[in-house]
Amino acid sequence: MPETFGKRQRTNVKQRKAAAREERRQARAQRKSDREAGLIEAGSPIQANEPIEFDDDFGVEGEEEEETV
Repeated sequence: MPETFGKRQRTNVKQRKAAAREERRQARAQRKSDREAGLIEAGSPIQANEPIEFDDDFGVEGEEEEETV
């Protein structure tokens, strides 16, 4: 059953979405003012991941192929 089935549920979902939208707007405005004040650097706050190094043998040791007759 979807959460937006009845009139009351639709109203509640709309209110929750509006509150979340307002919260995101305020956070954006705060970040913008912080950047203008020089408190945080401009750009994305998410850092790139470091590349993962893999072993060539994939950790398999002593495994031999069996011959079928």
